[in-house]
Amino acid sequence: MRSDAGALPVAIVGGGFSGTMTAVQLARRGVRSVLLDGSGRMHRGVAYATTEPAHLLNVPSGKMSAWPDRGADFSGWLGDDGTSFAERRAFGRYLAEIAAEHAETIERRDASAVAARPSEGGWSVEIRDGTRLAASAMVLASGNQPPAPMQVAEGLPAGQFVNNPWSEEAHEVVARVAAGGGDVLILGTGLTMIDTMLSLAAAGHRGRVMTLSRRGLVPRTHAAHQPVAASLDEVPRGKVLPLWRWLRRRSAEVGFRAAVDSLRPYSQALWRAFPAAEQRRFLRHARPWWDVHRHRIAPQIGQQLTARIADGGLEIVAGRLKSLDADDDGLAATIMPRGGTGPLHRRFAAAFNCTGPLGDLTRSRDPLLRQMLGDGLVRVDELRMGLAVDQRSRAGRRAWAVGPLTKGCFWEIVAVPDIRGQAEAVAADIVRELTR
Repeated sequence: MRSDAGALPVAIVGGGFSGTMTAVQLARRGVRSVLLDGSGRMHRGVAYATTEPAHLLNVPSGKMSAWPDRGADFSGWLGDDGTSFAERRAFGRYLAEIAAEHAETIERRDASAVAARPSEGGWSVEIRDGTRLAASAMVLASGNQPPAPMQVAEGLPAGQFVNNPWSEEAHEVVARVAAGGGDVLILGTGLTMIDTMLSLAAAGHRGRVMTLSRRGLVPRTHAAHQPVAASLDEVPRGKVLPLWRWLRRRSAEVGFRAAVDSLRPYSQALWRAFPAAEQRRFLRHARPWWDVHRHRIAPQIGQQLTARIADGGLEIVAGRLKSLDADDDGLAATIMPRGGTGPLHRRFAAAFNCTGPLGDLTRSRDPLLRQMLGDGLVRVDELRMGLAVDQRSRAGRRAWAVGPLTKGCFWEIVAVPDIRGQAEAVAADIVRELTR
């Protein structure tokens, strides 16, 4: 077999956990790569670039190793027993140190890829500054896309409505609102809401916070429970309702935490066993409940949440936002509570969109993704949640995708324990492709 694995580097677009660990896994196999990330968050991504000490991991340190085969690596790096919920910024430092160990094989470029086209040797990738990179293969690892603009917020001043809670603008608005003491509206009651609430509290905000979502569901807190195993053969597959009934029965027997966790090894297989119609049914009816039970928060964060609710500083409302208008005094909101008798009229100093990342990849503003989709070099999955990939995460000719970009095909592929295995498998598949 002719080997051209060392002829050209692999271009990896996105320098967060997905891209970094794919580059590291390639380095372990002697394959050079160029890591492209113009966000200023190299090796940290959105999740681990936070500088706020209050932002903690949602998983104990003992489960956060970057390596599939070295489970205690991160907890050992921390020097703890694996039960702590470490600061997310510490995990970012951990990733940067891992990448630094392979600096001779991984080239870092603090620049964004804006276009890519097939070439004789693999790919020609255009960088924002107009230069081009010749690559033997390409990995798309750009992670979750920023949320799409909300129609209800059209025309609102940027300093009053924050569409992307992870932007620099969001940090500035948090500081301004904290100094002024006004009330805040947070749209969404999931994990991003938790982080925004914590940022406000850390900045010294003393106003009230209202959070709003259709069902008013908030993430559950990690608590001690006895793990219970389940076999794939006993779990219904192919339809949502039988699986949901099984999960409810199982929860009654062993508790919801143990029941949900018992599905963890099979979540991707269960998702892929659903036809597209059943996947859509899950997203419409079951996803909010799955998310709050599956993606839990650290106990100390749960305690803060409970305390804020008890003292009246945090109000969780189930309903929908009917209108949001700006005037000289801030924002005037009209809210329709779920099952309520009439609208609520409230005033806020600012509002944050914490409904989650972009759910329809066809609406992405990423120039590279838009160009590749437009040219038919890659395509979206049936649900339009991400890119269509095969079982080996291949998105096209000598092109792979890793991490949240593949969630439509794999579903549970947004957390470290899932992505680290995918990064290893993709690196191995790239080597096989380049050396055949």
